[in-house]
Amino acid sequence: MNFESLKSKNVVVTGCNKGIGKSILVDFAKNGANIYACVRTISKEFVSFTKDLEKDYKIQIKVIKLDLSKTSSISECTNEILKDTKKIDILVNNAGILSNSLFQMTSEKNLKEIFQINFFSQIYFTQMISRAMAKNKKGNIIFISSTSGVDGDYGRLAYSSSKAAIINSVRVISKELSNFNIRVNSISPGLTKTDLMYSNTKENILVSEIEKISLKRIADTDEISKVVLFLASEHSSYINGQNLIVDGGRL
Repeated sequence: MNFESLKSKNVVVTGCNKGIGKSILVDFAKNGANIYACVRTISKEFVSFTKDLEKDYKIQIKVIKLDLSKTSSISECTNEILKDTKKIDILVNNAGILSNSLFQMTSEKNLKEIFQINFFSQIYFTQMISRAMAKNKKGNIIFISSTSGVDGDYGRLAYSSSKAAIINSVRVISKELSNFNIRVNSISPGLTKTDLMYSNTKENILVSEIEKISLKRIADTDEISKVVLFLASEHSSYINGQNLIVDGGRL
């Protein structure tokens, strides 16, 4: 599939220094997009990685600090982006955190932390970015949710609930922003080869979960990022307010 429509687009991607986010960053770069890479921690290694992408694909990547646990950081990040450009074509809300805890053992602090980063801050950031899109009468917003937000995974009350909130919000936001020619969708990946998944999933559970997948394997990160490219491109021009489940055919 040709993603020529992404060439020279201005794309904002959060949490793109590892995992699915890093694959999203690479795929947008390969297809000629200019990227605002928003990450919680800016390392020399990541900056060097983005410089190599700029050189290889003749695009521009600006690395910006974004700590979703702090409202001030969200404002600062947005202001830095809008000082650089008034035209934002695509926003990918990928950043998020995960923790395991049984319902009876889930603390108020844990609930608030998960929801702050996975939901509240992402909505606030989207509000700010979408205002710029609305002025240009065009935009595309993609949230990375999770199949956990659909299935309600055991031991993941806070995480599953925060991801379910994202899925429902996409339906609302897509309706409200459609008058500005802004499309809004979400993607719910299943098990994917990321450090976040491996560090929060025990080996025996992983084995049993793979047996429930018709393809009998875990997704590579680029298998998720390719779906992001599809939703970000003109190939999906009539898709709006949807949640695409990418789980290998979970039975």
